[in-house]
Amino acid sequence: MEAYTNELIKESSPYLLQHAHNPVNWVAWSDEAFEKAKLENKLVLVSIGYSACHWCHVMEHESFEDEEVAALMNKFFVCIKVDREERPDVDQVYMSAVQLMTQQGGWPLNCFTLADGKPIYGGTYFQKENWMHVLKSLEYTFKNKPKEVELYANNLQEGVQNSELIHEPIKETIFTNQKLEELVLRWSKSFDIYEGGSSRAPKFPLPSNYQFLLQYAHLRSDENILKHVELTLDKMAYGGIYDQVAGGFARYSVDMLWKVPHFEKMLYDNGQLLSLYAEGYKKFKKPLYKRIIYQTKNWLEKEMTSHEGAFFSALDADSEGVEGKFYTWTSEELEVLFGNDFEFVKDIYNINQLGFWEEEHVYILMRNVSDKVICKKYHLSTEEFELKIEAINQKFLDERNHRIRPGTDDKCLTSWNAITIKGLCDSYCAFGDKDFLVLAHKNLKWLVENQLKSDGSLFRNFKNGKATIEGFLEDYCHVIDALIAYYQATFEVEWIELANKLMKFTRVNFQDSKSKMFYFTPSDTKLIARKMELNDNVLPASNSVMARNLYKLGRIYCHQSYIDESKQMLTNIYDGMEMYGSGYSNWAILLQQMIENQVEICFVGKNAIKEALNFQKEYHPIPLILGGLENQLPLLKNKKEGIQTLIYICKDKVCQLPLTEI
Repeated sequence: MEAYTNELIKESSPYLLQHAHNPVNWVAWSDEAFEKAKLENKLVLVSIGYSACHWCHVMEHESFEDEEVAALMNKFFVCIKVDREERPDVDQVYMSAVQLMTQQGGWPLNCFTLADGKPIYGGTYFQKENWMHVLKSLEYTFKNKPKEVELYANNLQEGVQNSELIHEPIKETIFTNQKLEELVLRWSKSFDIYEGGSSRAPKFPLPSNYQFLLQYAHLRSDENILKHVELTLDKMAYGGIYDQVAGGFARYSVDMLWKVPHFEKMLYDNGQLLSLYAEGYKKFKKPLYKRIIYQTKNWLEKEMTSHEGAFFSALDADSEGVEGKFYTWTSEELEVLFGNDFEFVKDIYNINQLGFWEEEHVYILMRNVSDKVICKKYHLSTEEFELKIEAINQKFLDERNHRIRPGTDDKCLTSWNAITIKGLCDSYCAFGDKDFLVLAHKNLKWLVENQLKSDGSLFRNFKNGKATIEGFLEDYCHVIDALIAYYQATFEVEWIELANKLMKFTRVNFQDSKSKMFYFTPSDTKLIARKMELNDNVLPASNSVMARNLYKLGRIYCHQSYIDESKQMLTNIYDGMEMYGSGYSNWAILLQQMIENQVEICFVGKNAIKEALNFQKEYHPIPLILGGLENQLPLLKNKKEGIQTLIYICKDKVCQLPLTEI
């Protein structure tokens, strides 16, 4: 029997349920919570985190489970818990406020507001003593200096409202290669030439960064940039950030070596990394990248898939209250487990000083030499090595399955599922293996049946058979992107038609009529600020994804208005892109495609899908792939379907005479 139960017990979010038995009188985000604060003349605490967050767990244990702390919180504040993954709109507003106040952010995010939602103070993780001091100080200031508090709140709200916002369109700009060259030149000064990625810790995978750099290097035959991308992909695959035995990447590495991860595994990272490694495989043809993709797919199927075909959100960093305990090993454990193979395991997974995690006196499995080097040392063929490593990994998994597992955040989010659908489609195009497409289709079927409403809008979340939160721009942009990718892999026209319908809905409900940028929330939002997401980060900015979607659909449907809007969006952020390449990498992909004057390639005929797949197995970052039956799309009009497959190269709505071979 639990000593305490609060209002969060009624929620479905795993993160909120983690706090349902705190002595704090938590409530979920609602209008009623702020009404209560008005009636009782209290400040509001908006405390934001997510289920896989290690420091969220630490603060909960130190403060929110403590009766003394809870008594203070309950007496002076209305305490709201928010799952940032369910409500990125709330997180976005109050993260902006905390960053304006403190010049830093992160989770847990704790922001104190007036009863009207205006922020007055905030920060991230607080130790118990500091937290109690903050609580008492804020209550004193609120009661004794109300006019000063109100004035500060008004000024801060204005700052939040005006940050990351473009109201007026920038006048037409000429896009140039020089912009891209300067962007890459400035950016390359921060490359880690030994370990890949950036020359600072922590290190995040940031897939859109390396998709852009790969595209840039390929189109310009830039060997230095190409080597950096290959080095980064190799080092991430070798590092402790990657689960060597089961697949799947952790969120980031705390060091320069990709060695010690923050052990949580997020769906959005792994969906994007499927796409990145699929493109990397097309370019470099490395068996290592293929193994990464197949292992990650298997992990998704075994550990992250609901019975409806949806993908869960995350695996926790902690198990048994210890970060990384599920994934790390002692030398003694491994010697008993592997016997005669122990020396091989020591060698390949660095059960030595390199893999030693000094803080915990255990080893993190990681690699630092290629398959080829191991094969030569142990006199193994490539096939023998693959069989041996598969058997060893299975032994690891069998043993690991006896351990207490990290918690699974089993809510399903529309945008993250769509990102993973795209990753599976990209993997299918790289290998032609229909298992990827089957998994993608099952997920897409769930999405259409459960997350798409009859009025054309989307739900954000899904748990226990229910969807309860309206979708945000992040959901619409990634679903459209996934539908385009699925169409290009199959030529099934209903998916591209659905993408176009969603685009029309999004333009009506989210787009600013002047600047053509998109708000993160629909027009009926009740938050203190309506924000635009502009900078690419661990996820590409929803506006950069929408701009690319408009450009692709504009080409596919010959909609000049879509193309013009995409160009206007890019124009709005063009000035200054070169100063921060990592934060504009997805925008830079669009810029590169516009500069290169993207072409469409249409495959028509009996073997159109097969021929298109053969084409897509190679790395071609610029062409847009179309195909299917006559008259389904404008560019397919009057292209007769026959026994022979014909290939049309089209540009500016005009197609050349057909070819018969790739």
